[in-house]
Amino acid sequence: MAGAPSQNRQRTRIWLSMGGLFSWLAQVGAVTWLNLKNVRQRLGASLATVVGVAGVVMVFVGVLSMAVGFQRTLESTGRDDGVIVLRGGATGEMSSGLTLEETRIIGDAPGILSNAEGRVASAEVFAIVGVPKRSTGTDVNVPMRGVDQQAFAVRESIELVEGRRFEPGRNEVIVGTTAVREFEGLELGSKLNWGEVEWTVVGIFAAGGSADESEIWADAKVLQPAFRRGTSFSSVHLRLESPQSFTALKDALTTDPRLTVNVFQASEFYAEQSQTMTALIRGVGYLVGALMAVGAVFGALNTMYSAVSSRTREIATLRAIGFGAGPVMISVLVESLALALTGGVIGAAVAYMLFNGFTAATMNFQNFSQVAFAFAVTPQLLTQGAIFALVMGLVGGFFPAFRAARLPVATALRRL
Repeated sequence: MAGAPSQNRQRTRIWLSMGGLFSWLAQVGAVTWLNLKNVRQRLGASLATVVGVAGVVMVFVGVLSMAVGFQRTLESTGRDDGVIVLRGGATGEMSSGLTLEETRIIGDAPGILSNAEGRVASAEVFAIVGVPKRSTGTDVNVPMRGVDQQAFAVRESIELVEGRRFEPGRNEVIVGTTAVREFEGLELGSKLNWGEVEWTVVGIFAAGGSADESEIWADAKVLQPAFRRGTSFSSVHLRLESPQSFTALKDALTTDPRLTVNVFQASEFYAEQSQTMTALIRGVGYLVGALMAVGAVFGALNTMYSAVSSRTREIATLRAIGFGAGPVMISVLVESLALALTGGVIGAAVAYMLFNGFTAATMNFQNFSQVAFAFAVTPQLLTQGAIFALVMGLVGGFFPAFRAARLPVATALRRL
């Protein structure tokens, strides 16, 4: 029985603490609601903040969607059962060279998939040709690839959407859909002079949105003399019986004394190729976003300082009748965050409408040729945009909120 009074006192303290918490939360809710309700009285300044944050988020998400789209395009080009073989020391097809005999040795390695036509391996020649870009009219480097007929089995995503395949031994090319869209003069039936011959576009192909759609394909044995490549090749692209065959294939090729080669899993090869450009675009995006955010934060500061200044009497009255400094500070912060989040949502929505699916072409620094791709505004980017907006709102609202909480009650009441 001796412990009963102690337990009762403990329960009383708990109830009093809970009552104090509920009272504090009620003050926060009441002051915050009053602030948000009176936003209409400061509509001009509030809209300026919303528009400023929206502009920052739109640009931020738009630039980063370029990086995501570029990365997706290259990563979708490789597959887990695909392999790319280059000359030893080469990191890209531009710097690689293999002899005809070396390509035959590679094609006979263990673990390569076979079909009715033989081993699913394509010895390929990589070249660059100048083609005018539609947006600027200036010539840019576009990849031209010499392949054999097994290239279509290596890359099963290739699908002709117009015309037909090139015929072996003839000066004919097929062009990716993205290349047709981004570059001039590649339409079906066009005749183009590259190397030492005239080429005719006989087909247009899709490749599931991969980087292959930015390329021009021809028969490797026709492309070699046209570009004075002799009997040399740039790479061998092949498919494995299964992804688990990669280690055995790599070991067989890298230990063969007749070869000095680098062997890459296609998915990893293209993912690595995307890293340099993706990092560059993201760096630019964060830099531009940060610089623009400074202006948006100053706009938010100006708005919230004006709000606090115009509500001096109201804040003083609330403090005089018992409202604490904490609820007043939180109410100003919530108003700033609400304005910033509204701007963030608007900016993200505009970015999605303007940029998602928008196609462009940029330089792939691994082979110094253009890669066309579609911007991709993902849910992750939209979330980043919203978080970026909230950070701007928090920074822009903190100091005005702190000022409101520290406002001397007696001095403010003299203005009544």
